[in-house]
Parts: sequence; C-alpha cells; structure tokens
Amino acid sequence: MTPGVSGLRGLWRRSMIAWPDGTRDSSSSVRWLQGLSLCIDLRQPAMPVAATAAAAATPAAAATPAAPAAFAGAGAPSDLSIDECVQLAQQQGFAGRCVFDGSHFVWSRSIDFQPPSPVADAGSLHWEGNVLVETGRDIAYVEYWHRDSTAATLPVAAAVLRETEHGTAAMLLRVGPVFMFARDRALTLGGPQELVDCEISFGRARPSGFRITASTLPWRIGVLLDQRIMRTQLTTLDCAGNGSAITRRWEIVDAEGDLGALAAADLSSACGS
Repeated sequence: MTPGVSGLRGLWRRSMIAWPDGTRDSSSSVRWLQGLSLCIDLRQPAMPVAATAAAAATPAAAATPAAPAAFAGAGAPSDLSIDECVQLAQQQGFAGRCVFDGSHFVWSRSIDFQPPSPVADAGSLHWEGNVLVETGRDIAYVEYWHRDSTAATLPVAAAVLRETEHGTAAMLLRVGPVFMFARDRALTLGGPQELVDCEISFGRARPSGFRITASTLPWRIGVLLDQRIMRTQLTTLDCAGNGSAITRRWEIVDAEGDLGALAAADLSSACGS
C-alpha cells in the first residue's frame, strides 16, 4: 500500500540505505520531518560526541546535547579549519516540499546543504510491515524508514522565510513536539567556512523555547532558536561569522498549518560558547 503525503506527517528516522553495487549505510543519523507538504531532512555521518566536564557535573547539564568532539573549540564559522570544513561538508540535508504525482513522491529542494543534483529526488514508497521502504526512481537506491511513533503529529505548522536584509532563504517546521530549521548559506560566498555555513537543525519544542539538539553547525547544538512571530515577520537569534550573537529578521513568504505553534518564549544565547 502506498501512503499519500498526508499519511507521512511526522518524524521519520532512517535505518539503512543500499545501492545496487552492494554498498550500504546504516550508521548515519538521518531525520526526516514531514509537515502538511513542507519537509526538512538532516543526514549526518556518525561522529563521537564530546563528554564535557559540565555534563559530568550535574544531571541537568548532562541532558544538554554536546557538539561533536572534533568541533568542541568552534563557536562560529570563522573558527573552522580547512580540515574541519571538509568534515562538515560530508553532511547532507535539505528543506523543501513533498508532492505525490500519482505514482512517485517528489521532494523539491529550496535549500540544499549539498550542490544541486541534475536528477530529481523522487521515489516510490510502500510498507513492509512497520518499515516504510523508499525505492529511487531516477537513481537506484533503497531506504528503510521508521516513524517515531512516540512523537505526536499535532500541532503542525511551517513557514517559508526570506531574510529581509540579505534575501537568504530559510524554513521553520514543527510537527508535534519536534521542530527543524533550515537556513541557506549566504548568496555571496567566500572561503570554505562560508560554503559550510548552511544550517539544518533539529530539536525539541518546549514551553521554554525550541532547543536545538542536532545541527550541521556544531556551535548551534544546545542553544535555543528563539523565534518570535510578528504578523508577517519572524525573528531568530543566530551566531554571526565572527561568533557574535545577531538577530535575523525574516519575511514569511509562505506558510501552512497553525503558525501559532511556531511561537516560543525565553531568550538565550544563540552561540554555543
């Protein structure tokens, strides 16, 4: 049986991807958050997690996510070495929209951590027991997806954003208790630090705010997104290239669901150091 887009709403995790030559990946951490139609996807190779002295000190601190050990000293793009940029460049992820054309699901990408592919991201979906199996249409692959049945699928809301000052694209999506946020890299690029400065973050929506627990940018892990909605605009706190906290101002150019679900409280530092 093939589900429709409405049947995909929620948080999905991938257990495996396989290609015809026999290679497969079952160790990467992959999250796919599907809203009413908008979606965000984050794919990260396995990395060791830093054990900090603060985490060992108290249970509350231990519950706070830590950045990967290799990036413990990085608090902004400018802190990254060339080798660290190369490592971060192995990540994948995108934000876009999922549609069903009657036979295949097509994921259009408005933001992509990797360079654009010449072929469409499209595949068929069918259930095998509790596993959702995705089979590529234009590229031969098979992926196994598992719905997080512990996460509610309401409320659901998403906003497509454009930064008022620079025109940078972004998207904020919430489904139940989890959210994902994607921000494209700058329109004008410089060195490798700017190339990897594309944020795709995952986290938990709590009364105190939307706290990031995984991100393509290590210094964002553990901090609050700190979003504020004001009619057709939204603001977030972020970390500038030099490590200083900045407020980004966004125009809401498209939306779906109950935007009230994207509201948050308490301010906090947007930088990890």
